[in-house]
Amino acid sequence: MIRIAAVGDVHMDTDVVGRFRPALAQLPDQADVLLLAGDLTRHGTESEARCVAQEFGNLAVPVVAVLGNHDHHCDEVPQLVKVLTDAGITVLEGDGVVLDRPGGRLGVAGVKGFGGGFAGRCASRFGEPEMKAFVSTTAESADRLRSALAELDCDVRVALTHYAPVPETLAGEPLEIYPFLGSYLLAEAIDAVPTDLAVHGHAHFGSERGTTPGGVRVRNVAHPVIKQAYSVFVLHPAVPVANRSDR
Repeated sequence: MIRIAAVGDVHMDTDVVGRFRPALAQLPDQADVLLLAGDLTRHGTESEARCVAQEFGNLAVPVVAVLGNHDHHCDEVPQLVKVLTDAGITVLEGDGVVLDRPGGRLGVAGVKGFGGGFAGRCASRFGEPEMKAFVSTTAESADRLRSALAELDCDVRVALTHYAPVPETLAGEPLEIYPFLGSYLLAEAIDAVPTDLAVHGHAHFGSERGTTPGGVRVRNVAHPVIKQAYSVFVLHPAVPVANRSDR
């Protein structure tokens, strides 16, 4: 049994520091790892990253993160990554990490992801260079996710993204912005490799639960959706997905 805590869209700044820490102090009794699904900051500044490091760094369990669109806003990504890494937080983008946990080897592959929409209502690499570049960004991100998942040597495999891989977890958001909240290409990448769970953020007004076309359960862990410091998912190595439980 491997217990995975996850939350996204915490949007840290000085006025938020301390909000999550009491619950994080209980993590060793609740989970074996904490996943952060992007939008860790409000505007992507180095000073905000230091708030993330203060709140989520140096915990008693490993912390693995991807960045979100807010974290890219001020073009200080290298500085953000250094601050988080120095605080013991593993930041993924097109790569993965394997963690030896009491219940087995947990593999996490992560990318930020990007938009584009979902089957039947999606953008395509056709027309203007700007549209081709938009869709190519998502396709390249999905390809990196697929490769990172495939390279994991583990008992349990988890996909960590900021953008959504399925439309079900966007229910509650305006339909008009679905193409900017995720892409079916991410789900195709997840389904291409035996994956046990996919978690994402980004959709503040979305829904918590969804499933990829291939049957992988997807969870939107954006803080405004789960309304708690983190959700915990329990995975059992070598047990079919249908028999697994989360809480």
